[in-house]
Amino acid sequence: MTDRPGRDLPPLGLGAAAFGGLYSAVSVEDALATLGAAVEAGIGYFDVAPMYGLGRAEHLVGHYLRELAPKGTTVRLSTKVGRLLARSRPGRELPPEPPRNPFDTGWRNGLKFREIFDYSYDGILRSFDDSQQRLGLPEIDLLFVHDIGRLTHGDRHDLHWRDLTTGGFRALTELRDAGLIRGFGLGVNETAVAKDAMQEADLDCCLIAGRYSLLDRQAEPLIAMAQARGVGIVIGGVFNSGILAGGPAKFDYVDAPPDIRARVSEMSRLCAEFGVPLGAAAVQFPRRNPGVTSVLVGARTARDVAEASGWSGMTIPEELWPLLEAV
Repeated sequence: MTDRPGRDLPPLGLGAAAFGGLYSAVSVEDALATLGAAVEAGIGYFDVAPMYGLGRAEHLVGHYLRELAPKGTTVRLSTKVGRLLARSRPGRELPPEPPRNPFDTGWRNGLKFREIFDYSYDGILRSFDDSQQRLGLPEIDLLFVHDIGRLTHGDRHDLHWRDLTTGGFRALTELRDAGLIRGFGLGVNETAVAKDAMQEADLDCCLIAGRYSLLDRQAEPLIAMAQARGVGIVIGGVFNSGILAGGPAKFDYVDAPPDIRARVSEMSRLCAEFGVPLGAAAVQFPRRNPGVTSVLVGARTARDVAEASGWSGMTIPEELWPLLEAV
């Protein structure tokens, strides 16, 4: 099943969360230059979402691909469903905002919309239509159901799960059967719900963020399950929010606790002994698992892209891996 949608993605992709203003604002110029540097570096897969900057990232990625990408550029594109963007108006007041989930730190230069979770049949179809319009592109390869799960939704998870399993998955299947998308799956930060989803629908690929890295390997059983079913796995968050790339000391989107800092310090020491940047080990670690299809890196500037691309192709001594995995 190597040609199944989601299992034939390029090995390195670019995640677009930073363009929505994750942690700090990113200018239009920097975002477009970053996308251009990614294409120049041979990165052939972009992942975005309505959540990222409340529509801003989709606008920027779409503008680049439509107006600025070199002629003949081919990029696989995934976006996400489950969140609708709206504003209150006379006659339509939006429901109260649910409690912010622990992985949502807000956006520094996002657009002025509110997100509304909707995993129903109609909600998924509307989300797809809205993303096509923001991107200005009908060609979307993969749709990931975004942030379904108890960690995100707490007491409201059962309601959203019922909407997804009684209607949302049907909408995604119809889009795939009609040839409007190549495939679908989940895009989540937790693994249990991805296992549940594989029992409910014929998924093509799942994006798992932060759960398979040098610091967190809880997705290993899920990856094995997916591989047995021919489901692709994209790993995002390989730097665990930055701490494994020498950036801000963030882990899972918040300030890293002392134990995580200590582990990273030891990993950095080991990598230095072998002359390997820790970021290179972080990028390449997930790809050592044959069940992993592609790895996403986040970037804010063209320089970030060049660094991550270089790390991806660097030779790492085999003797280093068991030492890192033991930390």
